[in-house]
Amino acid sequence: MQPWLVGLVWTDYRLAVLLTVISPLILLVWAFICKSDSIQLLLTIYWRVASLLVITVYLMIAAIPIAFISGFLARILIPIGLWFWVDLNEELDELPDRNPLKFVFTAWRWAITVYCGLGLVNQVSSLPCSILPQTELLKDSLCSLWLEAPYQFRELFHANTRPSFLGFLGIVGLAIYMGYLGHFVLVRLGKQGRSASGH
Repeated sequence: MQPWLVGLVWTDYRLAVLLTVISPLILLVWAFICKSDSIQLLLTIYWRVASLLVITVYLMIAAIPIAFISGFLARILIPIGLWFWVDLNEELDELPDRNPLKFVFTAWRWAITVYCGLGLVNQVSSLPCSILPQTELLKDSLCSLWLEAPYQFRELFHANTRPSFLGFLGIVGLAIYMGYLGHFVLVRLGKQGRSASGH
């Protein structure tokens, strides 16, 4: 395995922690303190969409091949979730330009959009892992490289829990997520369009 590829994958995970967990959590608290309803709602939508990343981590802990598809899909859905809503974008535009929360949130929204776009390119080479049997997936150097960070996550937070059980939780989470996504696309989208408030 090329050292630069190992570094690239680990850099991707480190950026994921910063951009998809720490930053939006700080922004959500800040938006709550400032009582910025539009940013609060956008971040609430973000956390719902980005929960697919957490599901992916649990699937990867159990080396379930579909994790490579769910992770790829998450990078597509996150930017869509952040930019899709016309009413929230208009409310955000109406905030004063000198508003520090607006500036930081806008910078983060662009940063995570670029991160997801570059991440899609980075992850394309791992998509074949999604169709490998689990035994072959574990033997493949590229596929197993993407599993290293989730394994460390397990050591930190679930050291006494079997990977198979965590994978089961991931599968249940994925089923629920896809159910909600299907309901949104087939039912809610037709009713409310690109309005997050439904009006």
